[in-house]
Order: sequence, then structure tokens, then C-alpha cells
Amino acid sequence: MLSSGLTLIFSMMGVLNFAHTSFYMLGAYFAYTISGVLGFWPALVVAPLLVGALGALFERYSLRRVHKFGHVPELLVTFGLSYLILELVQLVWGRATVPYGLPPQLQGPLFTLFGTQFPKSRSFIMLLALLMLVSVWLLLTRTRIGLVIQAALTHPETVEALGHNVPRVFMLVFGGGAALAALAGVIGGNTYVTEPAMAGAVGSIVFVVVVVGGMGSLAGAFLASLLIGVLQTFAVAIDESLASGLQALGVAVTASTPGYDLLQLTVAQIAPILPYLLLVLILIFRPKGLLGKREG
Repeated sequence: MLSSGLTLIFSMMGVLNFAHTSFYMLGAYFAYTISGVLGFWPALVVAPLLVGALGALFERYSLRRVHKFGHVPELLVTFGLSYLILELVQLVWGRATVPYGLPPQLQGPLFTLFGTQFPKSRSFIMLLALLMLVSVWLLLTRTRIGLVIQAALTHPETVEALGHNVPRVFMLVFGGGAALAALAGVIGGNTYVTEPAMAGAVGSIVFVVVVVGGMGSLAGAFLASLLIGVLQTFAVAIDESLASGLQALGVAVTASTPGYDLLQLTVAQIAPILPYLLLVLILIFRPKGLLGKREG
């Protein structure tokens, strides 16, 4: 869900938004505050709209002013925004974890399979992620506004000649991407934990998903999300190492074997770095990503 918003902004505007996970964090905190007054379900709608409006204002009054200077100033201004949002969150809500819990409708297991319970909250996240993917795809490929957005990226002068406000289109796209990140924060904040460090915890893996899937490809981001999720989940359950594999093949591995400490590392121990190893392999053998398009 996070990757879809980041992919939308990059594919439509060419901006790699370093503050994207900060909008995710804002969505969680806004939902926490709103749910205390109106309840979770209104917060599910209101919080993304508020964050989307803030994102649109940021693009209008800050990002747009540096856009003409190239990608480096854009990266710097979004990087600075992420630190500003972090400090504001700590100032308003504090540095401790806030008690943002699941609503009663999403508590408990949805079903039990082979003795393992699958929670309702995870099912809701999966459903919402699929609905988000389908909605964005239909918007960009089956509606007039989607055609205008795509045309504004490649032929802005022509789109302006047809009477469309291209800067306003980009502002709405950036605000929409921020709203998608906030929507992920609304349901991610109570499923996991809502704290100031939550943006940094998911920041790196989101960029890995976007690069592995292919910069600007929504389908690629979806495929990479599934691939990396399955890779990490199964790796954690594998308690085998290269040493045990070599011993199974009849090769003796002792403490005097070169690289013995590395050979003793289990797959479960290196599970957190597997997505980054996959990223390196993708950049070496397929720099455009799984479903990325070649330039020209």
C-alpha cells in the first residue's frame, strides 16, 4: 500500500519522495486522534483526506518552487520535510507509543487453518490493498482524468494547449499519493504500533519494493511486495545454514574451516537483509526492475 503511493508520485511526476513514509506516519497519528472523537471508520476516510490536502499544499508552495532546478533539490526538500514532520509529531503526540488499537470489528481471528489463526486485521489490510491497486489502475487507464495525468507527464505543453492546468494536475497527483500513504498508516498504525519511529522502520523497505518492482510500475510494486513478503516470511522459519547444507552433502565443516562463522549463519538470521540482497541482484541483472519499462 505504501509502495503504490510512492510509485504513483514517481511515475506521474518523476519525484522520488523521501517524505512518503512520513505521510504514512501522519495518517496513523491523525487516525488515532480522530478515532478518539468520531471512531475508527470515519477516521479511515477523514485522515487520508487531511494528509492528502497537506501533501497537495506542500507540492503547491514548496516542491513546485524547486522542481525547475532538477531532482537533487526535490530530494533535499522532501528529505527535510521528513525531519520536520518527525519533530512536529514528537512535539504534538510525544515520543512514546500512543494507544491506537484495533476496532472491535477487526479483533480476533477470521479463520483457523491447520491450527493457525489468521487475524481479521491482516485480512482487512489485504482487501484494502487490492481495492487500492484496482482503483488506481482503473483511474489511470479507464478515466478521462487518468489520461490527462499520463499525458501531462510526457506532453505538458500539449495538455496545457487543450486547456488543462498541468501544475494543478501534478498537485492533485502528489496529494493523492500522500493520501494513499496515509490510508496505509490508518490501518497499519493500529495493526502494528504507532510511534515516531514507525516511518523510519518502513522507509527503506518501501524503496526496495519500488526499485525491485520497477520504477513507476504499479503492477511491479504489487508483485515485488508479494515476493519480498513471502521471502522474508518463509526465511524466518528456516533454521538451516550453509554449514548444515555442506555437511548433508558429506563435506566436513569444522571450526578451522575458512569462513566458519559465516557458514554457521542460518537463513532465519539473515532474513532481514534478504530484500536488500534481492535489490542488489535486481540492480545488477535487471536495472529496470521486474516490470519496469525501458527508456526510449
